[in-house]
Amino acid sequence: MRLRDENKETLIREQAIALIVQEGFDGLSMQKLAKAANLSASTIYIYFKSREDLLNQVYLAVDEIFAKEVLKNFDPAMSFEEGLWQQWKNRYKYVQKYPLHYHFSEQFRNSPLIKHQDIKESPFRMAMQQFTKNAIQRKEIVDLPPEILWALAYGPFYILIKFHLDQSSMSGKPFSLSEQKMKQAFQLVVKALRA
Repeated sequence: MRLRDENKETLIREQAIALIVQEGFDGLSMQKLAKAANLSASTIYIYFKSREDLLNQVYLAVDEIFAKEVLKNFDPAMSFEEGLWQQWKNRYKYVQKYPLHYHFSEQFRNSPLIKHQDIKESPFRMAMQQFTKNAIQRKEIVDLPPEILWALAYGPFYILIKFHLDQSSMSGKPFSLSEQKMKQAFQLVVKALRA
């Protein structure tokens, strides 16, 4: 039995992410992945039982990196405005540092794979739920259904991220996100959510 090599496992995951971002989930086959990683297909099966296992493991690894990055300097006990601003800054840094991971996560999130039973509640999600609960209890924000709250809290941010990554606005004009533009949108979001 061959030993597992952490560097090979990371290479396989990163190549899978790149292929999925370029070609979508349907474009990912173990043969294509083996060729992209310059490995044999049988080597991939040392690390991942199946294509589904590979996809789930890649998602979990990307989600773990995301959580680690966006929870930096964040505490669920922070005031809503302070904590949400930290989240916006951390998420912006994450997208800049890991653009392929971000695109992969967006594709995964919008696929039926996200409902797979291997995807569990994470410490990140629990921290965000506690953060929201605290803000509502302190009457810093209105008590809204979670879907509406998060759509208002992050919708504008992710639209700005899309414009930034596309390097153009809806009108086709060049667009680059700056902290000043982000802060302007953020202040309107906080104003809309105040109790």
